[in-house]
Amino acid sequence: MNPEHPCIVQRDFTVLLEMGLPGSEWARSQLQIYAELVKSPSAFHTYHLTPLSLWNAAALGWSAKDIQNSLNSMSRWDIPRDLLKDIEQLVSRYGTLTLSREGTEEERTYSTDTIGAYRAEHEPDGGIKTGKANSYTIGDRLILGAETPALLDELLTKQELEQLGLLRVDEVSASVPPENRGLLKQELTRLGYPVVDTAGYLEGNQLSFTLGKGQTKLQLRDYQVKAADAFEGADGLGGSGVLVLPCGAGKTVIGMAVMNRFQCEVLILTSNTTSVRQWVEELKQKTDIPADSIGEYSGQKKEVRPITVATYQILTHRRTKDGDFEHMKLLSERKWGLIIYDEVHLLPAPVFRATADIQATRRLGLTATLVREDGCERDVFSLIGPKRYDMPWKELERQGWIAQVDCVELRLPMTAELLERSMRAEGRQQYRIAAENPVKLEAVRSLMQQHSGLPTLIIGQYLDQLRILAQELSVPLITGSMSQTERVRWFDAFRKGTIQTLLVSKVANFAVDLPDAAVAIEVSGSFGSRQEEAQRLGRILRPKSGENKAYFYALVTENSKETDFAARRQLFLIEQGYEYAVRRFSVTEANGGRNAKPDRGKKKEA
Repeated sequence: MNPEHPCIVQRDFTVLLEMGLPGSEWARSQLQIYAELVKSPSAFHTYHLTPLSLWNAAALGWSAKDIQNSLNSMSRWDIPRDLLKDIEQLVSRYGTLTLSREGTEEERTYSTDTIGAYRAEHEPDGGIKTGKANSYTIGDRLILGAETPALLDELLTKQELEQLGLLRVDEVSASVPPENRGLLKQELTRLGYPVVDTAGYLEGNQLSFTLGKGQTKLQLRDYQVKAADAFEGADGLGGSGVLVLPCGAGKTVIGMAVMNRFQCEVLILTSNTTSVRQWVEELKQKTDIPADSIGEYSGQKKEVRPITVATYQILTHRRTKDGDFEHMKLLSERKWGLIIYDEVHLLPAPVFRATADIQATRRLGLTATLVREDGCERDVFSLIGPKRYDMPWKELERQGWIAQVDCVELRLPMTAELLERSMRAEGRQQYRIAAENPVKLEAVRSLMQQHSGLPTLIIGQYLDQLRILAQELSVPLITGSMSQTERVRWFDAFRKGTIQTLLVSKVANFAVDLPDAAVAIEVSGSFGSRQEEAQRLGRILRPKSGENKAYFYALVTENSKETDFAARRQLFLIEQGYEYAVRRFSVTEANGGRNAKPDRGKKKEA
């Protein structure tokens, strides 16, 4: 027993981390590499070791022994032996299957007799049945290699794989049509057998350019170089995977660095038109790519050029509910050498399906968090690629590349009238009543006064609530229905300091570059979305002059459904090392009144 160690590792893949001990912060930095945080009460945080978290760690170079040694170094008691064996088995599955394009076409041509003899010996149907007299040409088919014959035996009995055209070649390999490359990887990952794909990539049309303008070269930060290196691979043959870095870390610059490594035509997909235009401007300012070689493909423009930046929304647009995705052809319209999925955590399902068809094209995912509320993390892993690089948020904060953020959960009471309405309501309506608590107006006023002079974003989910705040506070409101021209006008005014406060709907969840924003006040959100909380805090992470500090407030109605959802929303950020101080907002007038003020409570441990 090691009583000073902060972790209790349990047989059911659960790890309890006791906070406040000398080694708890180091333990948290280890666990976030190969485990997922599922609960964060004040005394103990609960992590879970999942197949996907272990495979992502394996893709980063962690062996089963590395993970076992890490757990042993911080576990209070001996780790159950069966758990250590299970970890070894799960981690070892990463690499037991490979997908390759081995040999010349001649070497991939097998005689009917050879394959037939093999199948006659091993399969009850008496051998291969083809209409060809002398030979069966696999040609451009890919080779699925298994570590053992038993593993391939098992896989070939799976109903999920029957429609994918697998054809056994020998004891440990089968061929598969190249058009099923993505679907095969997707299904095998779901079955618990991740595939290491070494089948290579199309080079695409070449495009020569440099980072920087004229004699001024773009200087990359050390971690940006490491991220690009990780994607390229030690042999320069890399080409699929996800780079995970905080908002404000310069993911656009990293994307351009990767583009520069491969010198090819690129399709960049991102979350909205504002982000499209930010990419276009960054490319024009930080590379020598001619302006007429950079195109915008959005609801307003349809330019297909050597470098094309498009939105996910335009790709998934269709005229009718059952109609075709008429713009999805953009994915194959040119010989792209690389496709960049910016904000890959927002990738919609139809783009996943289309991505399964273009596995021969290099694919780079950029994100601040791999968390998806739809449970599709495995599809990102199998179709975009595993995690290749992960920069902890707090590490960048320590280096001064992003701002230090004070996080506060400000709890507000309900008026008697609101409490009565809530008790009569059910389900989601109860949550909305709590989220739209009128006392939040007074809390926002108080916080704006407290941070007077600092550029402030007020972010919310419900338009009715935001319109009331906009009217009462006399500040502009930006929503999804506002024209792009109008949005740009307000964003520019905020950047220039002409206005100091903006009210923003869910458009603030996406890539919006507002580098001077120093205060974010979240008045409502999408239930328990960890992804949304991380993105919203990310809006204020750009480095600040002076003490490099920013402030994030989550306004929560206490003793309501909103409290439970708030705890879930905060999980990802707590995993990254952020702490939410809990404060209560006292109201001295029963009507939700004008004399409300914040009451500083004790700090909530993360």
